[in-house]
Amino acid sequence: MIRFLSRRVVTMAVTLLIISALVFFIIKLPPGDFLTNQIAELRAQGESASIAKAEFLIRQYGLDKPAWQQYLVWIGVMPGPNGFSGLLQGDWGWSFEYDKPVVEVIGDALWLTLLVNLAVVIFIHVVSIPIAIYSATRQYSVGDYLATFIGYIGLATPSFLLALILLYYMNRWFGISIGGLYDAQYSGEPWTWDKTQSLLSHLVVPTVVIGLGGTAAMIRRMRANLLDELGKQYYVTAKAKGLEPTKALLKYPFRMSLNPFIADIGNLLPHLVSGSVLVSLVLSLPTVGPILLSALKSQDQFLAGFILMFVAVLTVVGMLISDLLLAWLDPRIRMGGGR
Repeated sequence: MIRFLSRRVVTMAVTLLIISALVFFIIKLPPGDFLTNQIAELRAQGESASIAKAEFLIRQYGLDKPAWQQYLVWIGVMPGPNGFSGLLQGDWGWSFEYDKPVVEVIGDALWLTLLVNLAVVIFIHVVSIPIAIYSATRQYSVGDYLATFIGYIGLATPSFLLALILLYYMNRWFGISIGGLYDAQYSGEPWTWDKTQSLLSHLVVPTVVIGLGGTAAMIRRMRANLLDELGKQYYVTAKAKGLEPTKALLKYPFRMSLNPFIADIGNLLPHLVSGSVLVSLVLSLPTVGPILLSALKSQDQFLAGFILMFVAVLTVVGMLISDLLLAWLDPRIRMGGGR
């Protein structure tokens, strides 16, 4: 296990290094950046003081150097004007659009994004697994048809459309505003028990809206996998030997049918970040999705680069968690690669 973890950590580091290079140079592909575009606008307006400030920032962050040197300074393996200060040193860079450090722009959005994602993942598994088991063990029953119908509705309904519908009817019928993750009076305030309660109450709607599509997909996939496992000889033999049906179901077919979903954890986490941007905009969620969209539009390279690297870290960490859970769940999977 130690050798496996050591190899995976090295592989993760190399993977993140390659991803960081791709992220940086893809962001640099469009001509210009936020500062050079701003300089062009300021020069057209004739504001020499603002032009001098922008040109100072260009020299300070090495934006006048070749792209490969800018990349090495950004990740922190090459000294910049202020010495070594990059991602490896914990310096996330400067947001030119907001005119403040990236760490201040991200603020609470980073951990709120993780909180929303965690809530969605829990919601998907808690709701879909019992429905899928019921549907598979009672194939072609009324409940099975109903679960299938709900699954199709969930897959066919765009998340942002469901968010708009809930925004309208919750406000019209109950007078409740469901935008954001807490009430407006708590914005910018320190965290208290009242603010935490407001967060938990506002977390329900985004969790349902973002998780509905994934829940519907998981119900369909797990039902198919479970039906396949229920027809195999080992399950028939277990029941023939007198093993209690529920125990036989949960101990063997259910565990085997979970493999594809555990393997998808690495893809699920970044997908929730990137796939919920429209929902975050509609519901005014203070997550990193809208910030990333704004940073890409304005070519705020350090802000966009950090958020994309954050998504990449979620991916590789999710893949590691998937491998460890698969090895624990399925004894046929071995870490050592031996005989």
